[in-house]
Amino acid sequence: MRVTRLSTTPVKGLALHHPESIDADENGAVGDRLFFLADDTPALVSIAKTGALVGVTATYDESSRWLTFVAEGEVIAEGEASPGPEVSPDFFAFRLAPGRLVPGPWDGVLSDLAGRHLRLVMGSDALRGHDVEPLTLLSTASIAALSAQAGEPVDARRFRMLIEFSSDEPHVEDGWDGRLLRVGESELEVGGPVQRCAGTTRNPDSGRVDLRTLQLIGDYRGRQESVFGLGFNFGVYARCRFPGTIRVGDPVELLG
Repeated sequence: MRVTRLSTTPVKGLALHHPESIDADENGAVGDRLFFLADDTPALVSIAKTGALVGVTATYDESSRWLTFVAEGEVIAEGEASPGPEVSPDFFAFRLAPGRLVPGPWDGVLSDLAGRHLRLVMGSDALRGHDVEPLTLLSTASIAALSAQAGEPVDARRFRMLIEFSSDEPHVEDGWDGRLLRVGESELEVGGPVQRCAGTTRNPDSGRVDLRTLQLIGDYRGRQESVFGLGFNFGVYARCRFPGTIRVGDPVELLG
């Protein structure tokens, strides 16, 4: 088993970057999901609610705190990300995600694209813009099984998993809960399953709903338990126990 793809984004829900390597620590991949978008409730606005921002790419330079948003090859907003008032948006009725509002030109631009008022939030706890755990894992064999169910290739980017790895056994990762895993220079502890939402039904390039992902998973896996209750599970969470660099091509090895 080897790492086949890495996927990160500084702003949860926006276009993914696919770096050749990441540095993993107790907070996840360094620079990943530092920010997220919230409405006035305040509550998280995910791609399940709007796919209009899937094509927007965000880059963030932590040393200068310079944040840039690009769409269709053009910069649509940029500036220094200066945290403001504290806020704790609701994440899927599962947890409150403490952070600070980051006012800037992006609020208006992203709100216009989404057709709803959005505010950028910089996460201030260890999870930042993550839901349950800061790392996620998904095997290529699991994607192949779903593709067979769909009768067509399924793009793994729909699931926005941090670490994708090669495997011959579909859903092998499901049996690793509580196990230790060496991935590159890092040691991970695997957690429970990731329950999927309607965001996976959206095309990762256009943001349009074009695949009945949840129904397909349910058709061959049924409803399964997770921290969110019964639902459609696909992939697993993990946390970093020993920090280090993870590169595409690195071996994925169970320990013990």
